[in-house]
Amino acid sequence: MPVSVNLTNVSKSIGKKKVLDDISINFTAGRLHGLIGSEGAGKTTLIRVIMELLRHDAGEITWFEDGARKDFSELREKISYMPGTQSLYPDLSIDEHLTFFSDLYRLPKEEFAEQKERLLKITRLEKFLERRARELSGGMYKKLGLMCALLQRPKVLLLDEPTNGVDPISRREFWEMLYSLAAEKILIIISTAYMDEAERCHEAHLLDAGKHLVSGEPRKLLADAGVSSFDEFYIKRSAK
Repeated sequence: MPVSVNLTNVSKSIGKKKVLDDISINFTAGRLHGLIGSEGAGKTTLIRVIMELLRHDAGEITWFEDGARKDFSELREKISYMPGTQSLYPDLSIDEHLTFFSDLYRLPKEEFAEQKERLLKITRLEKFLERRARELSGGMYKKLGLMCALLQRPKVLLLDEPTNGVDPISRREFWEMLYSLAAEKILIIISTAYMDEAERCHEAHLLDAGKHLVSGEPRKLLADAGVSSFDEFYIKRSAK
């Protein structure tokens, strides 16, 4: 059953700084949503608030499953989160990571074996099972993190700048994986500071200094703003 989440007038301050300022966004089920903005836009804070790793100060976050309203606690096991910071264990191999997270999620052996084979095929990491995390390239490291997040077959996937610092070829491969997941009706929310990646999303949500600027289908947003790229969009806005 598809899962969606709506944010209504969500605000969050850290110390005296307002890092999220009255944000309202609807994240519809089965779509690839991009949180777009430069450093300090509020992307990471917004993802952590959605995940309830941080408490918001004002506003409402409402979850739905198959159109019915749900408490976050009812959906928690169906949501996976991949943080932007390094979160894997450097001395564990790819195979050991998958086994560890399988135990953490309490997956039945048959389900784990099926998921492991499927995810290794998608990421093309079958030949590197014994390689330790600290020996992986940036792209391979991010793929391993994605595999660990996907083992439990989530309905919602929250990715905080997963392609940051990754080479162009690995970035392209990562996005190909996201498209295949979106085709399975998973709600994907991905944050990125790469403006070209905004155009790869089904829906882009542009943020700046904690404020939500606009949301919509990328090509329409560009057309409405009279620009040809999201870099140009932000340059034009800053010039006002």
